[in-house]
Amino acid sequence: MLHRTHRFLLRLFFFSTLTITPALGQWALLRTDADSLIRIGRDHIYGARFDQARQVFAQVIERYPHHPAGYFLDAMIEWWQMQLDRRNSARYEATFLAKIDRVLAVCDSILEHNPYDIAGLFFKGGALGYRGRYYATVQSWLKAANDGRLALDILIKCNQLAPSNHDIMLGTGIYNYYAAALPEKYPVLKPIMVFLPSGDKRIGILQLEAAARNATYADIEAKVLLQQVYGAQFENQPHDYLRISQELYERYPTNPLFHRRYAVALLQVGNYDSSIAHWHRILDAYRAKAPYYDAYAAREALYYIGWHLFISGKYDQALAYFYKCDEACRLLDEDPSGFMVKLNLYVGKIYDLQGKRDLAIMQYKKVLRWQDVQNAHAEAEQYLKTPYSK
Repeated sequence: MLHRTHRFLLRLFFFSTLTITPALGQWALLRTDADSLIRIGRDHIYGARFDQARQVFAQVIERYPHHPAGYFLDAMIEWWQMQLDRRNSARYEATFLAKIDRVLAVCDSILEHNPYDIAGLFFKGGALGYRGRYYATVQSWLKAANDGRLALDILIKCNQLAPSNHDIMLGTGIYNYYAAALPEKYPVLKPIMVFLPSGDKRIGILQLEAAARNATYADIEAKVLLQQVYGAQFENQPHDYLRISQELYERYPTNPLFHRRYAVALLQVGNYDSSIAHWHRILDAYRAKAPYYDAYAAREALYYIGWHLFISGKYDQALAYFYKCDEACRLLDEDPSGFMVKLNLYVGKIYDLQGKRDLAIMQYKKVLRWQDVQNAHAEAEQYLKTPYSK
C-alpha cells in the first residue's frame, strides 16, 4: 500500500497535467472585449486583488453567458484564496466546488452539440483538473482519481487538436516533466507509471519555458510551475529559481506567495542582506494586516531573520526571534514542524555558545524526540557529546 505522501503526489501529478493551461488556451475564440477583460481579471487574481477580479469576471459572464471562460476564472478566485488564506481555506471550499460544477455544466452543453469544440474541452479539462487537485488535498482519493483520469484523457485530445499551442504546452510540459521526475524521486511509483505514457524531464522543462515565454494566457502559471521544478525538492537550480521568482514577484508584488518565494530564492543564492530585508517586509506586512500575509508567513520570516542573526553572531537578538517563531509554531501546528525542529536546534547551539550547557542539552534532547529534519538528529546527538562551538 502506498504511503499517504506518495498517494498524494501521484494524484497531484495527474491533476496538475490539467490545471490552468487547457482552460486558458484558445481564448482568442472570444471577442476582443472579453479577451481584454480576462487579461485584466487574471492579473487581479495573481495580484491577490480578488474583489476586483470578481467584478471583472462578472462582466465577462454577463456578456458571454454561454461561454465557460468567465465561469472558470471566477472559480479560480476561490482556488487562489484557498492557497493564500491558509488558516481559513475551508471557508472557500463549497463555493469553489459549486462554481466548478457550473463550469462543467456550461462545457457539457457546448460539447453535446460539438464534441470537438476546443473551448469546451479546454475549460472542462481545467475544471476537472482543479477539482481533482482539491479532492487530493482533502484526501478524497476515489473522487480525485476519477477526475484525474478524465482530465488526462481531455489533455490528450486537446494536444491532438492544437499540438503547437503554447498555452497547451504548459499541460504537456507538466506531464513530460513529472512523469519522469516523480518515479525517480519516489521509486514506489514506478510500477504504477508503467500504465501511463512515459515522460522526459528535459523536454518538459523546455515546454514549460516555452509556455512561460510565449503563451498568451498561461505564461504566469508556467512560471509558477517552473518555480516548483527549479526548487530544492526537484531540480535544485537556485539561479533559475531566483530568475523565475523575481519575475513573478516584480510583476505581482502584492501576492504574498510570490513574495515569500522570492525571499527564499535570494537566500538560496547567498544574497542574505536582500533576502532578510524582504523577510522584514513580510513580517511588517503581517503586522500591518496586509491581505493574505498570514501567521504562516510571519513564522517563516521570524525563522529566517533569527537564522541570519545567528550566523551574524548576534545571539541575544537571534534568540528573541527564535522564541517568537517557537510560539508561532505551537499555535499553528499540532505536531512539531520543520521550522520548530530547526529553530530549537539553533537555540541549543546558542545556549552552548553562551555557556548554558544544561539548557543546551535540554534543547538537543527535545530535538531528538521530534521528526528528523535536514539531519537535525545527527547534529543533536553530536552536540550532546561535544558542546557546539564556532
